[in-house]
Amino acid sequence: MIYENNQGGEYGKYFVQSLQYPAGMGTPEFAEIYKKFANRILWMDGNVVPGAFQMNTAWYFAVPERDPIFTEHVHEYSELIGFYGSDPDDPYNLNGEIIFSINGEAHRLTRSTMIFLPANVAHNPMRIMRVDKPIFHFSIVPNSTYDGENVYK
Repeated sequence: MIYENNQGGEYGKYFVQSLQYPAGMGTPEFAEIYKKFANRILWMDGNVVPGAFQMNTAWYFAVPERDPIFTEHVHEYSELIGFYGSDPDDPYNLNGEIIFSINGEAHRLTRSTMIFLPANVAHNPMRIMRVDKPIFHFSIVPNSTYDGENVYK
């Protein structure tokens, strides 16, 4: 038997195909700013699927009106962050520019990039400087939820 999308079966509950916006992820003002430069695709965490770790996916399509868009913060868990260009003929070209800081050290990204952030290491601010073509973004933490209160202000 083949179940359509996530309807039915013992394991259908593990398929997430619509955005369940995470609770506690910033102010209403930040949500309005976010919609002007990004489109969150899907969010997974232990609240969406019990037992899951956290993952966020989004498309960045414009430069935010606020700079920096995300503030420096620290987690008690590691994080993996990615920024990917959307040109299938040149997948390593970010087609944009992002400045991402780790522990006060700023790095200019113009290529598709994955960043590993060890637990308890300060990261951000993040600045989206230029977006020529949409940039796919993801973040993953091996925790059932993401503590974003101090990030999304």
